[in-house]
Amino acid sequence: METAIVLGTFDGLHKGHRAVISKAEGFYTVAVTFDTPPKAFFTGTGELLMTPSDKIKGLKALGVSEVLTLDFSRVFDISYEDFFFMLKDKYSPSLIACGFNYRFGRGAAGDINSLSALCKKNGIEFKCAESVGGETPVSSSALRRMIAEGDIKAANEQIFGGFGFTSPVLHGDARGRSLGFPTINQKFPERIVKPKFGVYKSRVIINEKEYESITNIGIRPTFETDFVGCETFIKDFNADIYDVNVTLKLVDFIRKEEKFSTVEALRAAVMNDIRLIME
Repeated sequence: METAIVLGTFDGLHKGHRAVISKAEGFYTVAVTFDTPPKAFFTGTGELLMTPSDKIKGLKALGVSEVLTLDFSRVFDISYEDFFFMLKDKYSPSLIACGFNYRFGRGAAGDINSLSALCKKNGIEFKCAESVGGETPVSSSALRRMIAEGDIKAANEQIFGGFGFTSPVLHGDARGRSLGFPTINQKFPERIVKPKFGVYKSRVIINEKEYESITNIGIRPTFETDFVGCETFIKDFNADIYDVNVTLKLVDFIRKEEKFSTVEALRAAVMNDIRLIME
């Protein structure tokens, strides 16, 4: 089978990214991406829409055969010609595809015109995916803004598999159990964009089985924590899953995080959330 290379950051695997991947249908497809998006590398800021492991899993689910994740700090200063020939020599591709705004090489000097010319000169077919989304093109940066503002439903329409993450269940303080609704606790991944703090309708995947759930994301102002945590009540589930990797997906924003004056007020608010979402 002939090999195709698809190029991109692929953060979030939104519709624009999927348009690039679709250009390589029928090939042994290699997705070439970076451990850190270029913009985040140069600015020292910037959060991701998905963890690297979830991105690789998503790429494979979309039909990609192999994922090459490059250390951006080691390749950002090579010329766009050298970058091209590095991939050509490694994979001998019959096709290379990218998005309309793809840039590569030192100083982002290479663009789709440079790549098209290099492909033509070396007997490689070139395909470019056009902008997706009309007047408001789909972009990872726009999706990060949506999530930060709590607009999860809109973001989920674009992100492959919906916004979420996979991480182990922590040993918490069992406060949820003492309040009458046992929860699982997870630490929010540091590199992932932080959603608006508050309560969300959610779903969790445990050992390949999916459950309806409700999640609070934030610093728990009533009890105060020094990290961003996720506390999730799972409907019809009460097993011990400490240290088990659980996938959490946010579905819809319900209300902002609040500080309650009493434990009784907190319990009443959570019970109301559960009735509102799950009954």
